[in-house]
Amino acid sequence: MNRTEFVIVTALVLFVAFGLGWFTHWLIHRFTRIRQQDLSELDRMAQDLHEAELIRDQAIEYVETRERDLTTRLKQSEAELAAAMEGLREARAHAEHLRAQLEGEAR
Repeated sequence: MNRTEFVIVTALVLFVAFGLGWFTHWLIHRFTRIRQQDLSELDRMAQDLHEAELIRDQAIEYVETRERDLTTRLKQSEAELAAAMEGLREARAHAEHLRAQLEGEAR
């Protein structure tokens, strides 16, 4: 193999390597590129997710507030019930005492 043949073979090998590299780059770029439509769809989905998270946070805050209010009302109702039951006990005891006095006077 003389010098001219060596240069031609080397040039062909380098050209084929360049062609394969370019084709590989084009193929990878073709399969991995992101279209503008996909980006706008991702932006819309991100915005929808953000809005959903805000709504969820507001709902959680509302539920927690409502739960605190209901717990407070329940405790107040329980306190009122306990006071009413105590008053009823005292009224029954007083009524029993008065009946006992009336029965004692009637005899």
